[in-house]
Amino acid sequence: MELLQNLALGFGVAVTPLNLGLCLLGALVGTLVGVLPGIGPLATIAMLLPITFGLPPVGALIMLAGIYYGAMYGGSTTAILVNLPGESASVVTTLDGHQMAKQGRAGPALAIAALGSFFAGCVATVVVAILGKPLTAVALKFGPAEYFSLMVLGLVFAVVLAKDSVPKAIAMILFGLLLSMVGTDIETGQTRMTFDVIELSDGIGFVAVAMGIFGFAEIMRNLWVSQDRDLVQQKITGLMPTKKDLLEATPAVIRGTLLGSLLGILPGGGTILAAFGSYTLEKKLAKDPRRFGRGAIEGVAGPESANNAASQTSFIPLLTLGIPPNAVMALMVGAMTIHGIVPGPQVMTKQPELFWGLIASMWIGNLMLVVINLPLVGLWVRLLRVPYRLLFPMILVFCCIGVYSLNNTPFDVVLTALFALIGYWLLKHNFEPAPMLLGFVLGPLMEENLRRAMLLSRGDATVFFTRPISAVIMVLSIFLLIVALLPMIRKRREEVFVE
Repeated sequence: MELLQNLALGFGVAVTPLNLGLCLLGALVGTLVGVLPGIGPLATIAMLLPITFGLPPVGALIMLAGIYYGAMYGGSTTAILVNLPGESASVVTTLDGHQMAKQGRAGPALAIAALGSFFAGCVATVVVAILGKPLTAVALKFGPAEYFSLMVLGLVFAVVLAKDSVPKAIAMILFGLLLSMVGTDIETGQTRMTFDVIELSDGIGFVAVAMGIFGFAEIMRNLWVSQDRDLVQQKITGLMPTKKDLLEATPAVIRGTLLGSLLGILPGGGTILAAFGSYTLEKKLAKDPRRFGRGAIEGVAGPESANNAASQTSFIPLLTLGIPPNAVMALMVGAMTIHGIVPGPQVMTKQPELFWGLIASMWIGNLMLVVINLPLVGLWVRLLRVPYRLLFPMILVFCCIGVYSLNNTPFDVVLTALFALIGYWLLKHNFEPAPMLLGFVLGPLMEENLRRAMLLSRGDATVFFTRPISAVIMVLSIFLLIVALLPMIRKRREEVFVE
């Protein structure tokens, strides 16, 4: 009964004209930029973050969430029509989705991706609503030692689930933690690693790092690597799937939704693992596995449902524990902090309108995506025909204006350009930047909780192993890190990610 009352409160917040408009705008803009191959939700949110700063906190988060699942949806459109994944989780969709498009069945592929994503989003929203309160109650019992240990576990998961080598992932996390320490120490008032640059005394801006590393660097990489667009030429007709399509796709959608809802809660690459796991599961359960890779509709329905469910349930650790489980949620932490919201269990107890309003807006946003995007397929096809040399300079100009407008200082634009070069170098040398962003966002929170824990224990560093919950989390973190570093496990990880 209480859950229904909370959801009613959420819909009351989400269904106001302003928030409905922001949800629609976020879903549309997210899809618009997400359709561009190679950019994806991470770069999309990083580039569009400045446009939310003048909005009220609830509206800003609703719009950012809309941008997130809009970009996820746009990634599947690109994967099906162009054979280029709009983001990592859509890689699997290219295998069967584009084959369906080449067979003249792009309409059913896009429709199943949309309907599967909508169903998965609805189920995942219910999961978030159900798990929100019990997890918040658990989180309220956590002290500084438990929070520090939990953040360590989150960073270890980011290492274990990183696509590239474990040492590179660890290096990126340490680099992120180092960047987070630049600025003035709150306790002592001393400046740290500012090199006498006055503009750095307040620390490195979150937007400059996110937009430079993920937005600008990704565009530079796309311009450097020529991408031959195998765009489907024939007119897309017959959007509604046949009865046979629905019968084949429905079980895959249900299985993908359940798998994605579980994997999305895990720290690390929840959406990517969910999509790959769902595809593997469907292939193993199929009567004729040879159909996969040749236009099997289950190969679109399962992964698309899984990655959408995972993207929604990844809000659970963010909203209840204040711990971002992946790089996109780290961007959301940055946005919440900028709007004066402290992510964690206090959000649900002190700001229930924000918590439940965001959850209700997810359901509305998913419905909007289905209703507005299927009729706009023709528009996305025309957008995909625009040459990159015309598209990307326009995006860069708008992003620079957005960065400059934050503090009205050219230094922020220069800093973003510097991080763009760093990000491009990292991409060229196969360093995965997502763990770095997690380290950058969690750094100040880890430092704060470490200091509090040490003060409460009077300088006794064993406090992290003498408190039961903290000890269990720390032992699990150490175990996972050791396992990930074992040569046999490292070799198997590399084989899995290559597959």
